[in-house]
Amino acid sequence: MWFGATGVGKKSFVHFQCWEIVKDCSRFKIIPTAPPVVLHETPLHESPSTDSPLDSPMETESPLPRPPRPIGRKAAKAKRGATSNIDCVQIFEQIAKNNSLRLERDLRRDEADKARLEAFAIEKKHAKEKDDDEREMKIMAMDTSHMSPETKAYWKHKRRDVMRRKLFHDDGPSNTDWLNDENH
Repeated sequence: MWFGATGVGKKSFVHFQCWEIVKDCSRFKIIPTAPPVVLHETPLHESPSTDSPLDSPMETESPLPRPPRPIGRKAAKAKRGATSNIDCVQIFEQIAKNNSLRLERDLRRDEADKARLEAFAIEKKHAKEKDDDEREMKIMAMDTSHMSPETKAYWKHKRRDVMRRKLFHDDGPSNTDWLNDENH
């Protein structure tokens, strides 16, 4: 209840000694929220050039700073449109750089794969030659004394193929009969 109010059933303010002490405190200052109303002398709305309590520095400077207003849709679109060319150029440059790096990486990987495949092929060739040598040594060391005449002929033919490959460095089967005669 406002103590300055008068009327039926309302009490008036009687503690003027206390008021004299606290009237200058900021807590008890009355800040008008509307222009003062004076009948028949001035209009209800005063011009902005007058010194009214509404123009006080307290209202122009708020104690809490306002956050900046967010950008609108049209302004955001215009901003995107203005910077999109620069961004596109930068993105294309980055894509070109990434592509060149990827190509270099792929070339190095292909070279490494090729070297690995060549090494594997050489190793496989050496292993095959070793296996062939072992197989040929078994053929040459085969004891045919206890075998039947057909089996002996088969192993004799195999030995001749081995000899021909070793002597003439030929990899195919024997097509000539010059080694097949019994005098050799």
